[in-house]
Amino acid sequence: MIHKILRTLVVLLFLPMMAQANAIRLKDLVEFDGVRGNDLVGYGLVVGLDGTGDGLRNSPFTEDIMSNILERLGVNVTGEQFRPKNVAAVFVTATLPPFARVGGTVDVTVSAIGDSKSLLGGTLIMTPLNAADGQIYAVAQGTILAGGAVAEGEGASVTQGVPTSGVIPSGGRVEREIDFDLSSLRSMRLALREPDFTTAERIERAVNDEFGRNVALMQDSGTVRIDISGTNTRSTAHAIGRIENILVEPQRKARVVVDQRSGTIVMGSDVRISRVAVAQGNLTLKIEEAPLVSQPNPFGEGTTVVVPRTTAAIDEEPGIQLAEVPETTSLSEVVAGLNALGVSPRDMIDILKSLKAAGALHAEFVVR
Repeated sequence: MIHKILRTLVVLLFLPMMAQANAIRLKDLVEFDGVRGNDLVGYGLVVGLDGTGDGLRNSPFTEDIMSNILERLGVNVTGEQFRPKNVAAVFVTATLPPFARVGGTVDVTVSAIGDSKSLLGGTLIMTPLNAADGQIYAVAQGTILAGGAVAEGEGASVTQGVPTSGVIPSGGRVEREIDFDLSSLRSMRLALREPDFTTAERIERAVNDEFGRNVALMQDSGTVRIDISGTNTRSTAHAIGRIENILVEPQRKARVVVDQRSGTIVMGSDVRISRVAVAQGNLTLKIEEAPLVSQPNPFGEGTTVVVPRTTAAIDEEPGIQLAEVPETTSLSEVVAGLNALGVSPRDMIDILKSLKAAGALHAEFVVR
């Protein structure tokens, strides 16, 4: 009897921990209305490249911006013809985080827009960054960290990664702040990143339980409104600080995401398959072009003629025989049932498409 009571107490003690095992912080599920970043963009010049800059004949705008920069520095280049190979015109992008203050720094991304071959080792000259309203909010400058490399010789070249794009960590300095007063808000909306009625209802209940009163109201599958004045906190920031750490277990849709380019398949934990039989075969189409060139004899009359010659064939592989995939009740059973077919990931994508068309795949099917 005592052992049964102890087991019951242990279960009751660990039950809340088990219930929150899959719970996620609210800050990872929603976006707070008004608390958002702002995109910045600018047009600048990268110097110090090792002969991998823009060809100024093909990119005349590079010469124009270089002339403007030199003239602002007091160098008169009017009528001068200079063709340096160590400069490149670039677009500079960044995101101004919420509540960024003057003097703070942001990371910037630099991308070539001309025919530059590489930005490796280059330095971005002071570039103003504008927001959608046309105002300058930051200025970027610094040495570029390119994520690729290029090597070439007389007869061949090799490129790894993307050397025409790079980043400057903390390369942008904030010069203007976004005019937004958080403390003036009396209510705030929580926007779910994955709209779902069940998740929104759970968020409403969890927030109300946290404050002990009805301060949250679900408006639709993607929005929960919070009454900031009803939270009785010192400020709006204090209320958000409490709300964003509330644990909620989201309810997600069953989803299968496939990437046909790489053959990647990702399945959610709620994917299920009904009992179905599958047969699959492979077709391989081969087309080979081998044109034949017919030339006349030396000093003879006639013209050179190219005669097309094409070889086409279709090979059918045996594939798999009709196999049964049993009904599944968990993700591990789904994986085991599909792996039992013994096909490649790319063939698996075609099978999943057919299962969805047959109504046997109970999940949203997303192709990227």
